Amino acid sequence: MMLRSLAFALVLVAGGTHASDKPANKAVAKTPATASPVIASDGWIRVLPGTLPAGGFVTFENTSDRALSIVSADSADYGDVMIHRSSTEGGMGRMEMVDSVPLPAKQKTSFSPGGYHVMLMDAKHPVKAGDTLTVTFKLSDGEAVPVKMLARPANATGPHD
Repeated sequence: MMLRSLAFALVLVAGGTHASDKPANKAVAKTPATASPVIASDGWIRVLPGTLPAGGFVTFENTSDRALSIVSADSADYGDVMIHRSSTEGGMGRMEMVDSVPLPAKQKTSFSPGGYHVMLMDAKHPVKAGDTLTVTFKLSDGEAVPVKMLARPANATGPHD
């Protein structure tokens, strides 16, 4: 039964197996990184019931002339944060942990349902829709990008729906 609940939670967090082709809505506040050339926008978290893991989504823009990558993430609000990627292979949906996410120079990279996302596990306090939490992403150049993320309900498909 526990395995079935976890599998259900992972499907909800990953948002199925379809990547979003919708443009990012810019109404959510951008999180500027003071020293970093990486700008984050539209950060949101899909909160699931009880103690199930949550999924975090955000759009990054690398404004520099050099490629960077996201190498880790953490949050004071969660005991464990991992970077995952959802994909479909041979008609089967899967989710895997990744070591890094490329941020090509002068391009945007999205963490979205059905693609890259952060798994937020072991919440240190109850998290409910409407809360704003911070997830900090560490870049390959050593810089940290703190991102304010709005908690959304389990049925949310984006930061504003």
